[in-house]
Amino acid sequence: MDDITRYSTYLEREKRASRNTVTSYLRDINQFADYLKRSQRCSLRQAKVEMVQGYMNWMLNDGKSAASVTRFLASVKSFYNFLLAEGSVDANPAKGLTAARAERKYPEILTSREVETFLDQPRCVDAKGFRDHAMLELLYATGIRVSELISLNLDDLNLSAGFIRCRSKGKERIIPLYHTAVKALQDYVKNIRPHLIADNGEEALFVNMSGERMSRQGFWKIIKCYQEKAGIEKDITPHTLRHSFAVHLLENGADLRSIQEMLGHADISSTQIYTHVVKRQLKDVYQKAHPRA
Repeated sequence: MDDITRYSTYLEREKRASRNTVTSYLRDINQFADYLKRSQRCSLRQAKVEMVQGYMNWMLNDGKSAASVTRFLASVKSFYNFLLAEGSVDANPAKGLTAARAERKYPEILTSREVETFLDQPRCVDAKGFRDHAMLELLYATGIRVSELISLNLDDLNLSAGFIRCRSKGKERIIPLYHTAVKALQDYVKNIRPHLIADNGEEALFVNMSGERMSRQGFWKIIKCYQEKAGIEKDITPHTLRHSFAVHLLENGADLRSIQEMLGHADISSTQIYTHVVKRQLKDVYQKAHPRA
């Protein structure tokens, strides 16, 4: 029986925790385990204090609420106290940490001009250029996550109606597309994708140059390539376009609930971080522009 399963049994039988508490704690621990495996290449038993702190900071940067970070800290402290009591670890890496130490860092946002410059980088002169142009336009048009982008299938597109269907975490949402993104996707789907796919049965919307579904790592390299070509000093990641999408919609009058729906946030508090970004930007403009500031 693995550590998480034993911990689950402990919560249910000894602590007599509620079903909601058990579900929340296990979700937090499993997500932390995924983070450690992906970013730190280590297991839960190998976690260090700086890794717990780093994950808390990542949560805030990703738009998670302070309440979510506080709950995670409670979950992880309880989990490691359990492992410590049974002798599976020598120390609790979350001991002494407080949620207040996880400093909120606002997400990097591109200006509208920087977005235009960035989206203009793929040259539509060959298959790669058309494909990359379509991917970047779609990402900024919808604000979807990179995992959702590479998971899209051809039948998730409805270009005649101007929307995509996105599935994530067991839920489905419909997101509209602006005209430029529709045109870029039409060009790619009609003229490029049929020549790229290795197998006529391939369902993936976006494929690599070998004709197979685009990977997260492959798309990351594409982003970095065009950042360098654009000469933009900000650190652009796939999530940067997602953040920029949300802030630009908010700046232009979109309501928070609609943005929450398009981003696929389960909790409105995750979306509210963008109101703080806009307020901070307004304050910066005021301080720089007002003659008496």
